[in-house]
Amino acid sequence: MVVFRRDPEGGPAQILMVERSGAMAFAGGAAVFPGGKVDPGDHDVVQGDRSAAPHDPDDAAARVAAIRETVEETGLVIGVNGVVTARMAEDARRRLLAGEAFAGILRDHGWAIDFPSLVPFARWWPRHREIRVYDTRFYLADVGTGALDLVADATENRNLFWAGAAEVLAMADAGRIRIIFPTRRNLERLAQWDDFDAVRRHALDTPQRIVTPWTEMRNGVPWLVIPSDAGYPVDGEPLEQASRG
Repeated sequence: MVVFRRDPEGGPAQILMVERSGAMAFAGGAAVFPGGKVDPGDHDVVQGDRSAAPHDPDDAAARVAAIRETVEETGLVIGVNGVVTARMAEDARRRLLAGEAFAGILRDHGWAIDFPSLVPFARWWPRHREIRVYDTRFYLADVGTGALDLVADATENRNLFWAGAAEVLAMADAGRIRIIFPTRRNLERLAQWDDFDAVRRHALDTPQRIVTPWTEMRNGVPWLVIPSDAGYPVDGEPLEQASRG
């Protein structure tokens, strides 16, 4: 979930990032967007919601997973219809972390998934044999003013922060945080615009294709690259510089 909020200081829109625990097998210690794997319960939510009908079932389940994982990792409830209070969000997170089904939590709080509020931004599906492979869908969402008091889950993640896309890239270049190859490419793409509406228009106007990186030689140096027509301003970097997980 690529979550935007307006910068309280009036600068470019900020994005919510979480720093993963160093003990995690994939992207340990890296700053990433909130998210995680699709669980069987996410499909249950889709099957019980008639508003999901216009969407491909796998896409709809991925949207549910993005919403659920964002609640678990940050305490932020986004992408639902219904009244959301701080106390309700805290209760939902506590119950999710305790292993309760998301469908029951949605029902108890009178929430329904707002599928159209999540804007498809990208889909990455690496095919590297030497690392874990994930079919990952990225969605955009906006919280407006975003005056929110959020705390990392302290299990899979150790920290969270808000920053503009260009600022996150600068932090990574300065060695203050680590970002992996897909995160860097998506941040470079996001950094082209200063507000959510502009990014949203770009996402809707850009035909989405599955991004599968590959290696090729450039001036005698192996590079990890992506398609040049997928909406990204930078299509790769030297393989030895690319952090892949």
